[in-house]
Amino acid sequence: MLSSDETYASLAGAWRLMLGKADGLRLLDLSADGFWNSFFAILVAAPALVVGWVGIANEIGDPDAFAGRFSMLIRLATVDVGAWVLPLVGLAVVAPRAGIGGRFVHYVVASNWASAIIAWLMLPSALIRLFLSSSSEVAGLVSLLLFALSMVLTWRMTNATIGKGAAVGTAVFAGMFVASLAVLFGLQALLGISIPSETGT
Repeated sequence: MLSSDETYASLAGAWRLMLGKADGLRLLDLSADGFWNSFFAILVAAPALVVGWVGIANEIGDPDAFAGRFSMLIRLATVDVGAWVLPLVGLAVVAPRAGIGGRFVHYVVASNWASAIIAWLMLPSALIRLFLSSSSEVAGLVSLLLFALSMVLTWRMTNATIGKGAAVGTAVFAGMFVASLAVLFGLQALLGISIPSETGT
């Protein structure tokens, strides 16, 4: 368990990287312990993620069956955690061959803490969806704007962390984005989850 000071420093470092400032790496623990401890960010993100899971479970689960909604919530959690962790496992295999093996630990630590920040950044969207449903135009617009902002911040974090120029950073960003979507959709299909569209169609 990380102390509050260590957690704050890690989040502050990730935020600086998300602003495109490479000195944010100085605030991160890039040791072997720091690498594994960075996955504590999943617990930091959990309260915000749970709001989103509850909102979706309420929409697509059986509204009259608590067990059905709880089962859906567990499956949604499995999907999100899988989409968080599995692309990093894939990167571990690809990174040495792509010439970024030396920045793998840097990226994983920064990415984990940045993902926690993104989870909280997306909380307003989840709250709106919880109370207004995904078919609301407001919910759709807020979700789109926050998603776009999260992509910009993640791209900046990736460039600053990889430190090999915009071309390599963008390639890593794109590869991880595609891998995350592949895992997300794959796990949703495997677990029988059908997410309603923002338009309700």
